[in-house]
Amino acid sequence: MRKRQQSQNEEPSPVSQAPGGNQRPNTCCFCWCCCCSCSCKSPTAEEIISWSHNFDKMMKSPAGRNLFREFLRTEYSEENLLFWLACEDLKNEQNKKLIEEKARNIYEDYISILSPKEVSLDSRVREVINRNLLDPNPHMYEDAQLQIYTLMHRDSFPRFLNSQVYKTFLDSMESSTTDS
Repeated sequence: MRKRQQSQNEEPSPVSQAPGGNQRPNTCCFCWCCCCSCSCKSPTAEEIISWSHNFDKMMKSPAGRNLFREFLRTEYSEENLLFWLACEDLKNEQNKKLIEEKARNIYEDYISILSPKEVSLDSRVREVINRNLLDPNPHMYEDAQLQIYTLMHRDSFPRFLNSQVYKTFLDSMESSTTDS
């Protein structure tokens, strides 16, 4: 079995206790380093409420993705978001060598049937990926990424909105707004 360092997006993030005993990552965003040295702002209660009406808006928000990731972890489907993020990272890569390395790592981590983090893709998309592996490019996983994005939107997102993770976070933001 091949050994390699886990990429930073797979490292468990430090956690602290949130109200209600839930564990929350110690980051305000979903940055790769999880050091929270970025200048992200905390979302407002209005922004958090707006996520319930717009999955795309939540996915564009670092805090929204982080909260959604926390929920997916409770459903043992965090790999869907991690795969989507790894594909986003690959799309921004320009270096041919790094493109090949990242594409291979994504395959091994999320596409291979031997991976414990395998995402659910149809056979047509898998065939396209296998062909693209011969000459990797930054957009080679777009069909697979769209399939997983759609799965998260249609399947996980409605449950997220009804989850204790979302409701507790919204309540804590609303109470901190009324306290100030």
